[in-house]
Amino acid sequence: MPTPTSASTAPAPAPVEAPTSAAAPAPARTGNAVLLAVISLCTAVTAANIYLAAPLLGLIAGDFGVAPSAAGWIASVAQLGYAIGLLVFAPLGDTADRRRLVAVLSAVAGVALVAATLAPGLPALAAAVLVACAATVVPQLLVPLVAERAPADRRGRHVAAVVAGLFTGIVAARVLGSLAGQAYGWRAVFLGSAALTVAVGLLTAVILPAETRPRRASRPLKAIAALPGLLRGSADLRAACLRQGGLFGAWSSLWTTLALLLTADEPFHLSTASAGLFGLFGLVSTAVAPVSGTLIDRFGATRVVTTAYALAVVSLPLFWLGGHQLWALCAGAVFIHAGLMAGQVANQTRALASTGTPAVANTAYVVTAFIGGASASAIAGPAYAHWGWNGVCAIAAAAIAVGWAGGAAVARKGR
Repeated sequence: MPTPTSASTAPAPAPVEAPTSAAAPAPARTGNAVLLAVISLCTAVTAANIYLAAPLLGLIAGDFGVAPSAAGWIASVAQLGYAIGLLVFAPLGDTADRRRLVAVLSAVAGVALVAATLAPGLPALAAAVLVACAATVVPQLLVPLVAERAPADRRGRHVAAVVAGLFTGIVAARVLGSLAGQAYGWRAVFLGSAALTVAVGLLTAVILPAETRPRRASRPLKAIAALPGLLRGSADLRAACLRQGGLFGAWSSLWTTLALLLTADEPFHLSTASAGLFGLFGLVSTAVAPVSGTLIDRFGATRVVTTAYALAVVSLPLFWLGGHQLWALCAGAVFIHAGLMAGQVANQTRALASTGTPAVANTAYVVTAFIGGASASAIAGPAYAHWGWNGVCAIAAAAIAVGWAGGAAVARKGR
C-alpha cells in the first residue's frame, strides 16, 4: 500500500514553494509563497459559500415564516450542489486552463449568490444556493495543482496549507456570517459573500501560473464515466473515500443542526450571533492542519487516519451530553474538528497519490465525502425534529461506524 511519499505518486513538475536550498533565489521563494497564500485565501472564501446558510437557518426561516427545522434542508442542498459541481467541473483540472476555469466559476457563483439575496421563498433560495455551490468547486481545482507541484517529501504539508484555508472559510462562514446576519440580515450576508467570491476568484485566476501541460480536449462526461473504474482500480482511493465520508457525515450531522439546538428556547436560548461564535472552535482545524501534514510526511497517512477516528469517537459522548451541558458541547467541538481535519489532510493526501490522474481522483474523493456529509445532514434535520439532539448524535455515531468499517474492509481486500 503506497504511502503519500511513495514513488507511485503522480509526477510533480515543480514545487509550489521553492526548495529550501541556498541556491534557490529569494524572489522565486517569495513569489511561490505568495501563490500558496492566495490559493489558501481563495479556498477559504469559496468554501465559506457552502456553509453560508447553516448559521442563518433561523433568520431564513423567520423571514419566510416557516419553522427552523423546515429550513434545514437548505444546508443539504448546498452540499448537494457542491457534489454536483465536483462531478461536472473538478475533473477538468487535468485538462482545462485552470486560470480561465477559476475566473468563470467565480463569476457564476457570484451571480447565483446575488440571486439568493433576491429569493422570495425557500424553493427559489434553494435553487440559487444549488447553482452557487455547484460553481464553488475552485478549491478542488487548486488542491491537485498544489499536490502536483509540491516536492514528494513535503506534499502533506502543502496540501495541509490549502485544506487549512478551506476550514478557515468554514469557520468564517459560521462566525462572521452569523454576526453579520444578526446585524444586517441574512440577505446582506449572501450579497457580501458574492462580492468576495468574485474579487478573490479573479485575483487567483490572474496570479495562477500559466499551464505547461499539453493541450487536450476537456471531456467532463468521459471523466465522470471513468470514476467507477478509477475507484475499482485503487483500494487506497476507495478506503480514503469511505473513511472521509464517515468523518464528514458525522461532522455535518452535528454541525448542521447545532444552530437549531443552541437557538431553541430550551435549554440554551442563544441568539443567532451568540450561536455563531460557537464556530470559533473550528479554529482547532486550522491549528491541526500543519501538524497533520507533518505527521503524514513522517509516519504515513494510515496512522493519522486512525488517530482522526479516535478523536471523532471521543467527541460523540461529549456531544450527547452537550444536549444539556454547554461545556460538553465545547469539548466535543474541539475533538470533532481535530478529527475531521486530521482525517481530511491524511485521506486527501492518500487520494491524490493513488493514481496518475490526481484531479479525477480528487473528484471521486471529495464527491464521496460530500455525499456522506449531505446525506447525514439531510437526515439530521428530520431526526432533530422528531427525536431531538439524541437522534442527531445517533446519526453521527452511525456515520463514524460505517466509515471506519467500510474503509477497513476495503483496506483488507486491497492487501
